[in-house]
Amino acid sequence: MRPMSILPDWRIRELAQSGMIDPFEDRLVRTAENGHVISYGLSSFGYDLRCADEWKVFTNAHGNTIVDPKAFDERAFIDIQAPEIIIPPNSFILARSVEYMRIPENVMVVALGKSTYARVGIVANVTPLEPGWEGHVTLEFSNTTPLPAKMYAFEGCVQLLFFEGERPEVTYGDRQGKYQKQTGVTLPRL
Repeated sequence: MRPMSILPDWRIRELAQSGMIDPFEDRLVRTAENGHVISYGLSSFGYDLRCADEWKVFTNAHGNTIVDPKAFDERAFIDIQAPEIIIPPNSFILARSVEYMRIPENVMVVALGKSTYARVGIVANVTPLEPGWEGHVTLEFSNTTPLPAKMYAFEGCVQLLFFEGERPEVTYGDRQGKYQKQTGVTLPRL
């Protein structure tokens, strides 16, 4: 039995070139045409995903909305397509990754928040990407401050850590998980 271990840059690159990450940035990008960006791409032991310019901003515009994952009211979100987004104080947004992921059947991925955002009070929900799952990653970011907070599209938003081990008996793809092959920002499903 092979122990599960975290993957270094060279192994992540091999898997990405086999279709795990599309598009794939082979290095950590910190600058662009318009100056500095929040880094994205391949790092020593991970990969920094980018947010697309599709956002769902949580709002209580309809009053008395109850957040219920079993009966989610889509009116609780406002859809915005823009190169940046303002997260209201003490609220959250949903976004999606630019990258489309195809997780191998013997790899488990964990998404963690980037310190650049965490240091200004924007926290990413820790999310697993299970073996055999594929799709755009739906991401959740909370603004923990009493002030509006800004995020940027097409820049780094979470870091992925990859763990490789033995194939489980049943993968996410085998059980046809409810979020398999999701595109766009995906709301809760039962």
